[in-house]
Amino acid sequence: MLKRIILVLISVVFISGCSGKDKSIDAKSVKENVPQTSVEELYTKASNALDAGKLEPASKLFDEVERQYPYSKWANKSQVMSAYAHYKGLKYDEAILALDRFIQLHPGDDNIDYAYYLRGLSYYEQISDVRRDQKMTEFALRNLEEVVKRFPDTEYARDSKLKMDLTLDHLAGKEMEIGRFYLNNGHIQAGLRRFKTVVEKYETTTQVPEALYRIVEAYMVLGIETEASRTAAILGHNFPSSDWYKKAYGLLKGEPVEQVKKSLIDRVFKD
Repeated sequence: MLKRIILVLISVVFISGCSGKDKSIDAKSVKENVPQTSVEELYTKASNALDAGKLEPASKLFDEVERQYPYSKWANKSQVMSAYAHYKGLKYDEAILALDRFIQLHPGDDNIDYAYYLRGLSYYEQISDVRRDQKMTEFALRNLEEVVKRFPDTEYARDSKLKMDLTLDHLAGKEMEIGRFYLNNGHIQAGLRRFKTVVEKYETTTQVPEALYRIVEAYMVLGIETEASRTAAILGHNFPSSDWYKKAYGLLKGEPVEQVKKSLIDRVFKD
């Protein structure tokens, strides 16, 4: 009889323990799934952090809006704002990843034009000195062109066009830098190809007058004075007040030409 009573008590204690454990787990689960604040409050908190320059906390709070309220009207906007916080914090790779995801998931969103524009800016801000690799410059140009093509009547397209001009000028500047290097080291034909690329591919940039002058210079070194004169005439017709035209005209007038030719030819033979 005593043994039976003991067994009953053990069973009661075990069942009570299990019951208490289940309630604890359920309470914890519910607590984790209940948002601490409303979506409006959470979004406002993220916006305030952004306005205060607290960029990393802001991006995390915007991410939290999306996580807690994925189907709300605030979720999509929070994705873009999180990317903007990364952009402002100079974390361009994170911004681009977030924008790529947004563009892929929400192609019809009201903020899609801004998302494309912000992605272009994220590449544009990474453009480096012309002495370095210009891969980011090419990415920037490609993305800015896409903004203009997709959203031609927006303010984003207008600003993108201005930045495209600067980007093209940067790419032309890279070609000029390489061309000058070749020319100064006696690789006349290689330099000539680079200068012609600037004239043909980047004809709207500020690099064209110098490119035409360098072509004149290269032709003079090669002894092709007819082509040098023709190129100088093109330079004079399109940029009559340019200092580069004055220099080209000087190359075609005797003594200065011989000095330039001698200087460059000396380098060739020294190499």
